Amino acid sequence: MCLFMVAGSLAAKPARLAISDFSTHGITNWESKTFSNETVYTLEQQDQRTVLKAVSKDSASGLVKKIRVDLQQYPYLNWRWRSDSRLDGLDETTKEGDDYVARVYVVVSGGLFFWRTRALNYVWSSNREKGSSWPNAFAGDNAMMLAIRSNEDERNLWYTERRNVYEDLKRYHGKEMRYIDAIAIMTDTDNSDGHATSHYGDIYFSSE
Repeated sequence: MCLFMVAGSLAAKPARLAISDFSTHGITNWESKTFSNETVYTLEQQDQRTVLKAVSKDSASGLVKKIRVDLQQYPYLNWRWRSDSRLDGLDETTKEGDDYVARVYVVVSGGLFFWRTRALNYVWSSNREKGSSWPNAFAGDNAMMLAIRSNEDERNLWYTERRNVYEDLKRYHGKEMRYIDAIAIMTDTDNSDGHATSHYGDIYFSSE
């Protein structure tokens, strides 16, 4: 193979921006954010991979990584997750039912103008159909909820997800946003006094 063919094949590989690498860095680059009691986040081995385990008992705390991502370069968010639990009988459009066995969300900071902050919550829903969306019960239209998985999906099974965040922001917030400023993981059961266990795999952005 000639040199320009090698260079061309290398250039054709999609670009990738790692957000989490649990096997190498653990959760040292993530900050804890507590809303009500502590969800316990620990690392464990599954199928020769290091994953993040989340156990929530009437708690709501998450892990946040502040990182500026250029969505024109890396529009696609990729992650793996698994839920071991169900939360039944919740109305997730209300504050009393605003609990999720698993969620991954991105934040566009409003800076000093905090009311301009926007978020997308990709959630494992308990009572909504996959593909549905609704405003967050506490933050309203500023934080849109998107049901990626639901109670119809099997428990104890890993699912791989991929979302075009650039297009989702444009669709659900009504305008183009080039950058996000943070990404977060949370398993929470404080509003329903529930109990949930879920797992998260590595997270990354990609160009394709």
